[in-house]
Amino acid sequence: MTKRLDRAMEALKKLPEGAQDDIARVVLQLAGVDDEEPVSLSPDERAAIAKSRAAAVRGEFATDEQVAEVWRKYGL
Repeated sequence: MTKRLDRAMEALKKLPEGAQDDIARVVLQLAGVDDEEPVSLSPDERAAIAKSRAAAVRGEFATDEQVAEVWRKYGL
């Protein structure tokens, strides 16, 4: 395992279990060893995604400070 991957694993251990599972799911997909069924989205989740897509089409993106705040929130 590389040093960078070791650092990432240590950072992930500090996240809530749900976030850890989400990240693990992505890593497994990228590695080509994901055998889980796709996650079903609730109507509220589908609406949130539609709202986000519409904002992106309008060019509404988070500021650098907003992004930095999220990184700080999760200790990354």
